[in-house]
Amino acid sequence: MSDPTDLPALEQSLSDLTDRIASLRDARAAYPDDPGPTADAALAELELARELLQSALGGSRRRSGGKDGGAGRELKLLRTLYRALPVPIAVLDSAGTVRRVNAETSRLLGSPDGYLTGRAFPLLVDVSRRAAFRSHLTSVLHTGEAAAFQTRLTHQGRAHDVRLVLTRLRMPGERQEMVAAMALPIEVRVPDSAREEGHEQGPEESVVIAAARRRELMSQLTRLLLDEESLSEPVALIRAGRLLASQTADWVLADVVRDGVARRSLVIGPTSQPTGRLVASLERVDPTAAPLVARALTGQGGVVHEMVEDESLLGVLPDGSPVLTAMRAGSMLSVPITAGDETQGAITLVRLRDRPPFGLADLALMEDAGAHIGLALRAQRIFQSRSQAADTLRTGVLPRTVPDLPGYETAAAYHEGAGPRAVGGEFYDVYRVKDGWGFAVGGVVGQGDEAASVTAMIRGGLRALGAGENDPGAVVARLNDALVAQDTGMFVMVAAGFVPAKGRAGRVRLASAGNHAPAVLRGDGGVRFTEGGGMPLGIETGTEFPVEEVALAQGETLVLYSDGLAGSRGRAGQAELPYGEGRLTDVLTRCSGQAAAAVVKAVDDDHLAFCGGQVLDETTVFALRRVR
Repeated sequence: MSDPTDLPALEQSLSDLTDRIASLRDARAAYPDDPGPTADAALAELELARELLQSALGGSRRRSGGKDGGAGRELKLLRTLYRALPVPIAVLDSAGTVRRVNAETSRLLGSPDGYLTGRAFPLLVDVSRRAAFRSHLTSVLHTGEAAAFQTRLTHQGRAHDVRLVLTRLRMPGERQEMVAAMALPIEVRVPDSAREEGHEQGPEESVVIAAARRRELMSQLTRLLLDEESLSEPVALIRAGRLLASQTADWVLADVVRDGVARRSLVIGPTSQPTGRLVASLERVDPTAAPLVARALTGQGGVVHEMVEDESLLGVLPDGSPVLTAMRAGSMLSVPITAGDETQGAITLVRLRDRPPFGLADLALMEDAGAHIGLALRAQRIFQSRSQAADTLRTGVLPRTVPDLPGYETAAAYHEGAGPRAVGGEFYDVYRVKDGWGFAVGGVVGQGDEAASVTAMIRGGLRALGAGENDPGAVVARLNDALVAQDTGMFVMVAAGFVPAKGRAGRVRLASAGNHAPAVLRGDGGVRFTEGGGMPLGIETGTEFPVEEVALAQGETLVLYSDGLAGSRGRAGQAELPYGEGRLTDVLTRCSGQAAAAVVKAVDDDHLAFCGGQVLDETTVFALRRVR
């Protein structure tokens, strides 16, 4: 305590007290859910204020341990602590600057001998406890009473939960009083269930379990990213974020670079507290304004902070407050999302102050996760680009509507197939020909963008050549020669029919190029098949395709179908017989007298049931029913 007659010293003490009280108010406002340390420090300041008041009145008595041999005993105690006890001890001056540290302190904080000397000790303390630490330090210096509180110390990428004990020292040769800061490790509590079983985890066992959990997390993430839906829909990042939030973090932020600009794509907060407003604010924050994220976006690698020392690392909210303060962050890490040499974004994880901090093992895990997520995002973009191209191609393969022909009903059903095989080569069409109408069903033997482009060419050729021709066989023959000349390496199966606009009512002329034989559903429920067959298009130039004339009575239906329908397999895959003409016959028999749309729906529903609800290959069904 200052001499009560020394007015300048008293004024300085009051000024310092005012500054520390302001710091405590700021800490209380920033950390409303953690009032304990701030309240303890406030009581210490209250005690100090009482001492100052008594000094000003001239009636105080300093509470010291006595002068008899005090300096010698304190010096002896200090030497004992430094040499004998395996406890981290740092000697601080009244400003909190480190004057001396023992070897155990250097080992704990991972710093070379003498590195910490001359540095501010409060910078090693959890940011939420710094104001409380300064108040406790001042109280110890003035009252001589020891102070202890729990905090987290960090340095050189390491963080430790400790109980910090502050004790006043008087050292020979020093004009000012010192404080010894002892960092006592906090006891690790074993779960009750483990105690009941008589088994407590040793350090080696804990490390093994933690490593196993990290491997399991990476395995779950890999399976999630390889799921087919993660490719076809923009859900890979969302799913990955949810998994990380449930397994290893309280807050998950994901930022993705699109068209050269980083945009916040995902914010997930803890479910144990209301965070809706904060999440909404974080979604609007510019990622590049956060120094930690900006570093990851530049591809400089990941960073882990076992304890938050700088609360500006994730930027500020619109009201100017630090993001990490609002989050109640204790530790965090940020890694780039990469695909090869390309940085596609960054993912940032935050844990609250009451949880164990992230470490270097977590950083290594998340760097691998960032690479996995980056590859998944790139694959998703490629897949979606191809899907868009397939949609464009498909507009040239399938008609928008199927018109009814004079004297006939028409209906069709098409399934594109599941997964990457959705881009294929089957088609159906109804179009005008020279003296009537034409219709066709077919497909390229092959899949992918090239197959779809060949299909579009065949469909366009049927329309163009049919405009000046009444013979479907001649049209198919000319298409065959053109396809051979293109040298695509693909061949096409097709069934094409012409219906005259006038005369020869009910007469349909059919030409087949390797397609399955069309079926005729009679009015009495009987089913017969036309000749069909023939050589597919694209194999040999000059091939002839004979034409068959089929007579349809009123109420009879002609059914054309693709190889995808007849050759598809059921739930058991290749081990099961294909759908085939036999099952198709059974379905058509039950459709006697029904409209063309009803016939097509019956076949489609039966095929879907046969496949167990998942159609793997493209299928096409077309029905032409003669009416009055």
